[in-house]
Amino acid sequence: MPPPVLVYRGEAVTASHFEQRWRRSAAALAALGVGDGDVVALMLHNRPEAIELMLAIRHLGAQWCPVNWHYKADEVRHILHDSGARVFVVEAALLQELLGSSLEVLPATVRVFTCGQADPARAQAPGPAAPWEAERDRAEPLAAPAAPLRGAMFYTSGTTGRPKGIVRAAATPQQLQRGIEVRRLSYGLARAPGDERVLLSAPLYHSAPNAYALSAVLEGATVYLEERFEAERTLALIDQHRLTHAYLVPTMFVRLLALPATVRAKYNLGSMRFVASTGSPCPPQVKREMIEWWGPVIHESYGASELGYMTLLTPEQALRKPGSAGAPLPGVTLAILDEQGRELPRGQAGLIYIDQPAFADFSYANNAQARERMAVGPLKTMGDVGFIDDDGFLFIVDRQADMVISGGVNIYPVEIEAVLHTMPGVADCAVFGVPDDEFGESLAAAVQPAPGTGLTPEAVRAYLHQRLAGFKVPKVVTLHEALPREDTGKIFKRILREPYWAGRSRRV
Repeated sequence: MPPPVLVYRGEAVTASHFEQRWRRSAAALAALGVGDGDVVALMLHNRPEAIELMLAIRHLGAQWCPVNWHYKADEVRHILHDSGARVFVVEAALLQELLGSSLEVLPATVRVFTCGQADPARAQAPGPAAPWEAERDRAEPLAAPAAPLRGAMFYTSGTTGRPKGIVRAAATPQQLQRGIEVRRLSYGLARAPGDERVLLSAPLYHSAPNAYALSAVLEGATVYLEERFEAERTLALIDQHRLTHAYLVPTMFVRLLALPATVRAKYNLGSMRFVASTGSPCPPQVKREMIEWWGPVIHESYGASELGYMTLLTPEQALRKPGSAGAPLPGVTLAILDEQGRELPRGQAGLIYIDQPAFADFSYANNAQARERMAVGPLKTMGDVGFIDDDGFLFIVDRQADMVISGGVNIYPVEIEAVLHTMPGVADCAVFGVPDDEFGESLAAAVQPAPGTGLTPEAVRAYLHQRLAGFKVPKVVTLHEALPREDTGKIFKRILREPYWAGRSRRV
């Protein structure tokens, strides 16, 4: 009996049944007028319908637009209007929460469908919203040839401002093949087709786990789809089902490592072959501890929703090049440029520019100027600052937007954060710029202490003073129970900065 394509809440879905469902979804969407270049917005938790719809929309040459289910009404309204979505498929309980007693969040041009059950504790959401499952099951499976593939329309995470929609051009046949090869390298898939059992618990509204899920299904792997990440459950699933692959982000590594040794020792992880990690840099010590525990299976990539995957760092390279983001993938051009667009020598930090021809070009919805500003010829930058060492490995120093200029001196917060991560008692941290009447900007650090530690701001500053130049030690240190962090691991520094800059006309 062939392996299932999907396992969700303990129930296995066969490949033939799954294909019938996504082809019915394609037919239902086509009947609603969805076609080449159109947008379908999806606001769903991790559930089979999300992947079914992705495949269906892909088949029609349209774009699926994942919407972060943490978003509130104003944020969802912006995306629905900005993307020009024709159809909105949303979790029933989320729609209740979004709408309340108002329909203002929904453009009049959008057809709305729900998945799952409404929350009986809430008032029923107003307005027409038909169940998607019923709409899908009424349709006959669509067998027409697939249209040109455009992929997803992701919205940037908004860590520094209003999210921007990424509009992807249709991929050429050459790009389709090269994209498959890049993802195979980045995910470790297709080495033994039909034998791969993949764990995915990161949210599908993020670009990397979204692409991971789609690739795994298309490669014939069995995807164990989890609604959310739970550290011990992750170990139990690997042990019970002899899972071979997983997508995990650094914050998940930290939570796994925080499990008591007695819990960690209960589970056999020897079946794991390849863990893909991206979304945020992994602290070298965390990476080392994971490799020591799980073996040489932890792989890290540097990527962006706009540009795709650009580098790969193997476990062996991670131990040899701690802190590196990896070497360029085949075909990738990587350059470090100054603000005048001139290439900098090896070892010197500047803006990271990339050309990844394996993926189709893009623009930003209703914001062509933003796309133009990030390009120098065929090269594009995401605003990250870094350098390339003599062996060709990329090291990310910081984001340009996070760089602090204090008294004319450029300070990169990631350097200070790296030192803070080595301090006993520090579970998480973020360093950022705050206004300073004398120097223009000075540094502040938001620190999340580990449970049961007696960490103080004074102790944090003293620790840094012993290890960094005085101008790199934050003047302000605040302690927090938790930091505002995306599920991918990115910290919302904008939220931490805002109280310091409130009422001022500038932000740098």
